[in-house]
Amino acid sequence: MTSLADASGRLARRTGRSLTVAFAILVAVLIVAPFVVYPVFLMAVLCFALFACAFNLLIGYVGLVSFGHALYFGWAGYFSAYAAKAWGWPPEFAIVTGTAMAALLGVVAGSVAIRRQGIYFAMITLALAQMMYLVALRVKMTGGEDGIQAVPRGRLLGYFDLSNDMTMYAFVAVVVLAAFVLIYRIINSPFGEVLKAIRENELRTISLGYSTDRYKLVAFVLSAALAGLAGSLKALVFQLASLTDVHWNMSGEVVLMTLVGGLGTVFGPVVGALAIVAMENYLAPLGQWVLVIQGAVFVACVLVFRRGIVGELAGFLRVPL
Repeated sequence: MTSLADASGRLARRTGRSLTVAFAILVAVLIVAPFVVYPVFLMAVLCFALFACAFNLLIGYVGLVSFGHALYFGWAGYFSAYAAKAWGWPPEFAIVTGTAMAALLGVVAGSVAIRRQGIYFAMITLALAQMMYLVALRVKMTGGEDGIQAVPRGRLLGYFDLSNDMTMYAFVAVVVLAAFVLIYRIINSPFGEVLKAIRENELRTISLGYSTDRYKLVAFVLSAALAGLAGSLKALVFQLASLTDVHWNMSGEVVLMTLVGGLGTVFGPVVGALAIVAMENYLAPLGQWVLVIQGAVFVACVLVFRRGIVGELAGFLRVPL
């Protein structure tokens, strides 16, 4: 028993060191990157990385496959953009508004979806997202096909001018890193351990006395809120909220990011978001061929790198990432 406890302690310490080093490298890259790469591109990567991390919280640690996460990402962007432009609210309140509305939508959608499992759960989330896409297309608030344009970034806390790209980048980087730490804390808390138990064997978790539906609903709402935070940030970064962000293609894109990076890994969604956004940005001159390339990358990951980029790297280095 003592040797087993010692081995567990060594594994925990090794895991902690690996993740600390990886996080330190991530922070260092974020500090240096805006002096080398266009800040707006980096902000897009950060927003989608947070979106993918939020999605990974649900699929990677609870085992729930949502095909409708664009609902929270896109509608949070609409509410954040509307609050900033129509109501003249400062950026911090606009972002909180978008995130809160995403959480509220998560409560409603999650309460309905968690009653089913597997493909039925996935289809319910997709159906709800498509319903809200049609609402976004019709209601006046969203601007229909034109979206909400020329959204003011405003002044953070009344002092920091976010119209400056470097200032906006620093704000987005801090928020995303804070959200990343929050997600890490969630998945490594007692609550997170229950979520993993539900993923592995829900019936056994129920037999231990846990109300799995309640845990799944809380995880669903947390995932929706974090996805909404990402959508709110993106709306301010690009000063635009459009139908693209609520379309089912966006839900498929975040699935692709998560699987390419590494399902159920801490840093996988970040790497996956970087890979997909970089392809869309730098291969844009190829037009529709970008979709073909993304499809080829996805097939290669499924056939060759089944654990994703970070999952395979972690397996090769024998360290959890």
